[in-house]
Amino acid sequence: MVDDEPLAVKMLEGYIGRTPDLELLASFNDPVLALGEIRSLTPELVFLDIQMPDLDGMELSRMLPDGTRVIFTTAFKQYAFESYEVSALDFLLKPIRYQKFLEAVQKGREWFSLKDSAAAAAQPEKDWVYLKADGVLRKVEYADILYVEGMKDYLMVHLRSQRQPLVTHLTMKAAEDILPGESFMRIHRSFIVNLSQITSVSAQGDLKVGDTLLHVSEGYREAFDAYLRSIMA
Repeated sequence: MVDDEPLAVKMLEGYIGRTPDLELLASFNDPVLALGEIRSLTPELVFLDIQMPDLDGMELSRMLPDGTRVIFTTAFKQYAFESYEVSALDFLLKPIRYQKFLEAVQKGREWFSLKDSAAAAAQPEKDWVYLKADGVLRKVEYADILYVEGMKDYLMVHLRSQRQPLVTHLTMKAAEDILPGESFMRIHRSFIVNLSQITSVSAQGDLKVGDTLLHVSEGYREAFDAYLRSIMA
């Protein structure tokens, strides 16, 4: 983050420290010094004040590395329109409430999730996917996935090869885009199942996958029934 007001920096440091999956790489009061460090660290997200000496936030935002996105923090709402001209993710007006900070962070999560999904869709056909879990990228074979469980802004990826699921920051929509449709199907607002891992289907619409029973909800029953008819024809 970059802000020439020490109290503003301290407040945002506190917000970042209490927010899951955010890591503070550095904070600066001097925008000129900050620019060199940001180019070196290449963070995904920068909280950036606008009115600062020597180099204002608008100018600095135009010099950032590709892939680094900005959330502006300022006491002057007249900059709101200009902030969107430089593709800022959000514009926070001081004094910043924690709830507004969280809403801006969520916009960042959604933007990077969509970016990751688009990159995955552009990759050549393969039988694995990279998922970020515990701060590292894990190569996960599609065949190892039992099912995916949505947990608000996270996914729990349940695997054959280990008891503990992988926890990754993705939406269910992103998971649907990433996982191959011929092998995976959404059966519930919170579940995507690997079709090859289903060992039984009850008349009530319960699937056994590994040691777990998953229910096909009404909204997804028609598509799943069509799949069953296709494999039994």
